[in-house]
Amino acid sequence: MKLHEHEAKDVFKAEGIPVPRSVLATDPEGVARAAREAGFPCVLKSQVLRGGRGKAGLIKLVRSEPEARDTAAALFASPHGVRRILVEEAVDIDRELYLSITVDPAAAEAVVLACSEGGVEIEDLAARSPEKIVRERVPLAEGLSPYRARNVAYALGLSGDAAKKTAGILEALWRVFRKNDAELAEINPLFLTKGGGVVAGDGKLAIDDNSLFRHPGREPGRDYYDSDAAFEAAAEGIPYLQFDGDISLMCAGAGLTTVVYDLIVDEGGSVANYLEFGGPNYKKAVRAMELCLKNEPKVILIVTFGTIARADVMAEGIADAVKRLAPKCPIVACIRGTGEEKAVETLRSLGLDPLFDTEEAVRKAVALAAAARGSGAAPGAGGSK
Repeated sequence: MKLHEHEAKDVFKAEGIPVPRSVLATDPEGVARAAREAGFPCVLKSQVLRGGRGKAGLIKLVRSEPEARDTAAALFASPHGVRRILVEEAVDIDRELYLSITVDPAAAEAVVLACSEGGVEIEDLAARSPEKIVRERVPLAEGLSPYRARNVAYALGLSGDAAKKTAGILEALWRVFRKNDAELAEINPLFLTKGGGVVAGDGKLAIDDNSLFRHPGREPGRDYYDSDAAFEAAAEGIPYLQFDGDISLMCAGAGLTTVVYDLIVDEGGSVANYLEFGGPNYKKAVRAMELCLKNEPKVILIVTFGTIARADVMAEGIADAVKRLAPKCPIVACIRGTGEEKAVETLRSLGLDPLFDTEEAVRKAVALAAAARGSGAAPGAGGSK
């Protein structure tokens, strides 16, 4: 689970990592008030879970209260789903560094990554000049010893007080990393100020989902998801991925889903969402279809191969979902596996044409979606016959 910047900085601050003074606001007037308190110039930072916010225009320097209000209004109205803005004091920057700690799963070790050139271009720098990235491997059982932290600081070309303070920040970042079961703890940039201080200019913290039971209060809210459907699916325990196409997928198993996704793209179609309709969720057809319909898809494509997750039970659930929800878009179904004969009978009773070949099902779904786009509206349920 990725934390927003303001959440990551709260964790950093608790471990002694200096961060800029800031206020979180949820509307343009709140931003204007916070900016007045912070003093000008100050920085408006959109709290969205994506990289490259600066390049996307989601971080702005403002120099007056009216400018703060107008800029905030534009950010809230942007298509990036901005719901909160962090208003921060501007920092008198001398240098920018990059510090992060992540996991090398193959070696079962942590890896400290650092660079003397922090900021928005760090990914490009890593690709262009990998030799500029300092790497320090840390055995998890041993932890980040002070000498390792100093090694990193010296490798960045720092000396004296700057090296000492940077090593201290890195040790604090290690505590953040371990205490929060993190997959990534990152400060980019770490500001070295003209007054000789160090300040975390930005922060990323990603917590291992499997450890969330050890971190009460960290349950992800709506802001962590790409759509209402994704949020509701998570609450139901249904794996769900949001895309922006027009064919909703209800599939059983990640491997089968990946194949179906590729086949759809190869046929010239596009996917609206993936929803896991197998495993423990094969009896949740009504809720699954309800979530898919939130995307207003041109077609719902159901492809499963049920062994433990029985095909006949899936088909019965689909029948129940169709009766309750009366979807206006066509449904294409290719349901194979245990109880398949009964599943075929159930699908035919709905007026659906059961298919037995995944590629044929994909071609039909893509053709129906194209026809719906061409007509300007999705055909009715009869389009799936």
